[in-house]
Amino acid sequence: MSQSNVNSKYDENQIQVLEGLEAVRKRPGMYIGTTSSAGLHHLVYEIMDNSIDESLAGFCSYISIKILPGNIIEVEDNGRGIPVGINKKKGIPAVTLVFTVLHAGGKFGGGGYKVSGGLHGVGASVVNALSSWLEVEVADGQKIYKERYERGKIVEPLSVIGNTNKTGTRVRFLADDQIFETLVYDYDVLLKRVREQAFLNAGLTIEISDLRESPAKSKKMCYEGGIREFVKYINRNKEATHEDIIYMSGEKNGSMAEIALQYTNRYDETLLSFANNIHTSDGGTHETGFKTALTRNINAYARKKGMLKEKDDNLSSEDVREGLTAIISVKLEDAQFESQTKAKLGNSEMTGLVTYVMNQKLNEYFEENPKTAKLIIEKALNASRAREAARRARDTARKSALSTAASLPGKLADCQLRDNQFTEIYIVEGDSAGGSAKEGRDRRFQAILPLWGKMLNVEKSRIDKVYGNDKLQPVITALGTNIGADFNIEKLRYGKVIIMADADVDGSHIRTLLLTFFFRFMRPLIEEGHVYLAQPPLYKIIKKNKAEYAYSDQQRDKILEEMGEGCLVQRYKGLGEMNPEQLWETTMDPTKRTIVKVTMEDAVVADEIFTICMGEKVEPRREFIEQNAQFVRNLDV
Repeated sequence: MSQSNVNSKYDENQIQVLEGLEAVRKRPGMYIGTTSSAGLHHLVYEIMDNSIDESLAGFCSYISIKILPGNIIEVEDNGRGIPVGINKKKGIPAVTLVFTVLHAGGKFGGGGYKVSGGLHGVGASVVNALSSWLEVEVADGQKIYKERYERGKIVEPLSVIGNTNKTGTRVRFLADDQIFETLVYDYDVLLKRVREQAFLNAGLTIEISDLRESPAKSKKMCYEGGIREFVKYINRNKEATHEDIIYMSGEKNGSMAEIALQYTNRYDETLLSFANNIHTSDGGTHETGFKTALTRNINAYARKKGMLKEKDDNLSSEDVREGLTAIISVKLEDAQFESQTKAKLGNSEMTGLVTYVMNQKLNEYFEENPKTAKLIIEKALNASRAREAARRARDTARKSALSTAASLPGKLADCQLRDNQFTEIYIVEGDSAGGSAKEGRDRRFQAILPLWGKMLNVEKSRIDKVYGNDKLQPVITALGTNIGADFNIEKLRYGKVIIMADADVDGSHIRTLLLTFFFRFMRPLIEEGHVYLAQPPLYKIIKKNKAEYAYSDQQRDKILEEMGEGCLVQRYKGLGEMNPEQLWETTMDPTKRTIVKVTMEDAVVADEIFTICMGEKVEPRREFIEQNAQFVRNLDV
């Protein structure tokens, strides 16, 4: 370790204390996870969650979120208003305390809130610390108070600015461009979160508006049916196995759990869990209780009704969740999350509560609705048979691979290196392009796998069909990770999995089929950033001895303008039209190429898009194409 930048003297003077909100500005990632776009949007969630907590306490019925010109955010509610009286311990107004001191709030057992998502008391102060400026206005039913801060420090102390007979809080802030990579909010990202909260808080009205452009966009949401309507919304583009949505709720020891579920004819599951309205994306104890109780109750009912014989194995947890859409929402006083971003719930008692509700309510529902219960169990039995068929297909594939001289696909041109930190595989459409890619590649670290023929649409297929598909089996074998429940990211043979297809409709279809396959059966490949899309050029522009490549119509026009008259424009209809040198130079050379990483910030949105584009229903697909056709470019037939 180099000593050049380390002070050799280490004593009491080297110990630093970060005062006030300095710690937040110094290490923002500790508080909001990231300073990227996701962290920017997290600021809005923190302020909105405070208003949601007022609703949970029974004092707020309306919340407004506005994106103002200049990417200024305004969040307003009609709750009680943050207290403005002087806090006895600190000697400053309570509202000032909330916005300037970490771990200050009404959510630590002081009686202000029984249930709250704001466990740590850092939300408002963190937003203040990471904003260029922030203003808070409080209406207490008599007067309106205002305070202004800049980068976490008070510049306009609390003062009375008017009279009112209303109560509530309004917060306006501009995120700090010294902290964040971007200050531009995505309306659709915020809309998704707002809609989620409206579903989770039955009867609460939340309105979101984007006033940055004219005409403004606005959406007001209020769902009296709560999470039942959430399930209905998620399944709106799917075929339901049973019409009604099963709803269960119950309370125990001051905590409450509610569950809504419905099965569809799909083979994947959508399971969303929440604790105090916070989406626990990594699950936790409430999810564990749900999965255990669902499996146990379905097996018990199936045996009771003779649908499972004594000799039959129990249905697995995966079997009973095939095609399931479920929402689990728990409310509790002392929520224990793993971090400030609240991705996983840790309260052990929530396993017992959810299990208790399920055991009490699900069997009762089955007894009262035997036809629906039979449909659900028959679906699980079919899933079990398919799982067994998949096991046989997987074993057959393994034996077939072991019986050959080499276990890798015959058409795979492998690379020399074995360390997946450096290796990459191009999955190429067609033998012609595959041949050019094999000749043009760098054999040390680039592998080529050509695909041919029509690929299976996995959106309409179970895993046993995937194992038996001769177009997908080479991909599974080449990557080495297996699929589905057997997927193992540690066995991935290539760090980059690059889809290289023609820049036309057929190429777009190939990309979508492969991405659907990865999303459904190898999702960690996308989640951990291993999947990329190659960007082959659309044009080659030649003038005398000079040649340039264009990857869009706009770039082509710019090059033509720069090169002047007398240019020859060659339009590439397919990868096969490029010789190996051209393919290397434009699409495969790491120093020159452009590849796009496939990301998945929101699994629910991704699931919805794949369902629409590749699923059974025609009407949602037609609507999606009509709405998004304006954004499609370079898909010449």
